[in-house]
Amino acid sequence: MARFLLLLTLILLSFSCHISPNYAVKFKEAPFFYNSPNCLSHEYNQPQSVHIAMTLDAAYLRGSMAAILSILHHSSCPTHLQFHFITAASTTTHRDLNHTMSSSFPYLTYHMYSLNDSRVAGLISTSIRSSLDCPLNYARNYLATLLPKSVKRVVYLDNDVVLVDDIGKLGATLLGDCAVLAAPEYCNANFRLYFTPSFWANPALSMTFEGRKACYFNTGVMVIDLERWRDGDYTTKITEWMELQKRMRIYELGSLPPFLLVFAGHIAPVDHRWNQHGLGGDNFHGLCRDLHPGPVSLLHWSGKGKPWARLDAGRPCPLDSLWAPYDLLQTPFSLDP
Repeated sequence: MARFLLLLTLILLSFSCHISPNYAVKFKEAPFFYNSPNCLSHEYNQPQSVHIAMTLDAAYLRGSMAAILSILHHSSCPTHLQFHFITAASTTTHRDLNHTMSSSFPYLTYHMYSLNDSRVAGLISTSIRSSLDCPLNYARNYLATLLPKSVKRVVYLDNDVVLVDDIGKLGATLLGDCAVLAAPEYCNANFRLYFTPSFWANPALSMTFEGRKACYFNTGVMVIDLERWRDGDYTTKITEWMELQKRMRIYELGSLPPFLLVFAGHIAPVDHRWNQHGLGGDNFHGLCRDLHPGPVSLLHWSGKGKPWARLDAGRPCPLDSLWAPYDLLQTPFSLDP
C-alpha cells in the first residue's frame, strides 16, 4: 500500500510540477566574458573559485538562463565561476537541458546532477501554492550529498534572480565560527505566520525557538558551508521536520519552514542588498512591487509573477525592465555580444 501511495504521489507531482519542455526554442548564445584586472587582486594573485548551485527545469529555464548571464556579466572573475545544476531524474530532461546549456554557454564551467524524485516525493505535503510542491523545490536540502565533497562552500540561488553586482562578494561572506549558512534576515516580518496555530499551541514544538532570535530569511539566496552541513547532518534534521509535517500539519508554505525550524536565529547575516525579493508579487489590477529601500546587488522575482511571463503578456511591472536585458530568448532586449 505504501509503495502504491508513493507511486500515486509521483504521478500527481509530475502533472503539477512540470511543463512540457519546448526544446525547439533556441536560446541565443551568450558572449564569452573575460576576467577583469581586479580579478588578480586576491591573495597570492590566485582568485578562489565561486561555486554556484541552481536547479534547472523546463518551466523556469528562461529565468535560469537570464540569471546565469547576469552573474557572468557582473563577475570580475567569470572564468573562475563553477556552476552546479540540479535537474529532475528523467534522462531525457537531463540530456536536453545539458544540450541547451552547452549551446548557449559554450565557455561555462558547469556540472549537472539528477535529483531522484522518489527520494523527496514521500516527504512533500501539499502547500498553499502547488508550484512549491515540486521535488526540485527541495533540491537545496540535498546539496551536501549531490555535490562532490571537494566543494566546501556554495552559493545557492533561485532561478528567478538577476545579479547586478559581483557574485564573488556574496561568495566571500563570512560565516563566523559556527554558522552553517548565511542569508539576509528580515526580523520585522511576522515570524508566527510561517507556522500553523497548532504548532504554536504545542509547547513541545514552539519551544524549538526558545532562546533563539528567530527571524525570517528567504532560502532563494544562501551561502552554505557544505563541510559544516555534512558534519552536522543537517539534511536529516530538515527531513525529520518534513516527516512530522506529514503526520501533523505544522506549516503551510513548501520548503521554507523546515529551513526556518533548523536554522532561524543561527545564521550569519548578509546585507539586504543581496536579496531584493518579492518582486513577483502583487501583480493584480496593475499593482506592482517596488524595491526595498537601500542599495541593490540582486533582484529576486519571488512570488507568482515572473518577469518573462509578464513581458510576454504585455503587462510587465516597471522593474521587469531590469530583467529584460538578460533574456537570451528575447533577442531584441538581450545584451550585445
